[in-house]
Amino acid sequence: MADTLENRLLPLRQRIDSIDEQILDLLNQRARTAQQVGDVKHEFDVDGPVLKPEREAMIIRRLQGLNQGPFTDQAVEAVWSQIISTCRGLERVLNVAYLGPQGSFSEQAALEHFGHAVTRILCDSFDEVFRAVEAGQADVGIVPVENSTEGAVNRTLDLLLGSPLKVLGERSIRIHHNLLTQSGTLDGVTRVMAHPQALAQCQGWLTRHHPELIRDAASSNAEAARIAASDPTVAAIAGSTAAIAWNLQTVASGIQDDPQNRTRFLAVGQIETLPTGNDKTSIILAVPNRSGAVYDMLAPLAQNGVSMTRLESRPARTGQWEYYFYVDLLGHRNDPAVAQALQDLKKQVAFFKVLGSYPRQ
Repeated sequence: MADTLENRLLPLRQRIDSIDEQILDLLNQRARTAQQVGDVKHEFDVDGPVLKPEREAMIIRRLQGLNQGPFTDQAVEAVWSQIISTCRGLERVLNVAYLGPQGSFSEQAALEHFGHAVTRILCDSFDEVFRAVEAGQADVGIVPVENSTEGAVNRTLDLLLGSPLKVLGERSIRIHHNLLTQSGTLDGVTRVMAHPQALAQCQGWLTRHHPELIRDAASSNAEAARIAASDPTVAAIAGSTAAIAWNLQTVASGIQDDPQNRTRFLAVGQIETLPTGNDKTSIILAVPNRSGAVYDMLAPLAQNGVSMTRLESRPARTGQWEYYFYVDLLGHRNDPAVAQALQDLKKQVAFFKVLGSYPRQ
């Protein structure tokens, strides 16, 4: 047989086909085993949540620890997130609320975090996301909490303060903004629309390249894309998923001022997440309006060896120049050092709320 490209590739392709068949068989074995887990729960009349964030995180971390490549750890997470999502859905499909419409970065974060085997509940605002989960219309929600360029998403911080929902996970995604129109040009375009955060993240590029465009805020980038799809005078700033969803063409890509632009999202719900050994805890604090109060507030963390990864302040809206402090800590609230630090904190602050402990991404 002649040594041709096709002859060399044929046995390799046949081997790939054979391996794919083995993978498919193993996936079905895993799915049937997941169904058996559900059957055992029903047999013992256990009516707990179908979502177990700590168990799902530990599965992926264990496999990443065993992974020897060339499959990357990032690929392990992406593939097994979908496998877990599908198997979870065989017991009960998870209802996930997030800011819509179709093609939003919130949708991307939700599907990366919970997988595609979910029921998608698209909301018009962050407030509606929280209401949907609080009312039981959704099992979980996902909302942006901070951006590497523009900082905190203040509406999310305010909602976390007043909501009984718990934080049960986090997801950080790269934000790649594109300028989109119906035609792929700016002919006849007079306005550019996007969420205020996206407009701020692209303000330098817009000022340099298209200062003539009027900048209008939309409830989300995907909503801006939806409007641009029906109005040839509007350009939208949005991601590639929104471009596909609304059949828009790219005028310019990667227009964010910071090429490393990322947004961190929080998953919220009604359940308590158990320790995994690599967790975060988010809390809200307020201190009396006196000298040294903030220093005293942070002292229990240092005294108990607890690391702080984030400190954000928001006005308390009392008219007295008082603030709420949003703090992220390394560790789970049940870890001895974190538990002692929280106990010490609670004794000396004017307001104390644990938003939740959750697996660290």
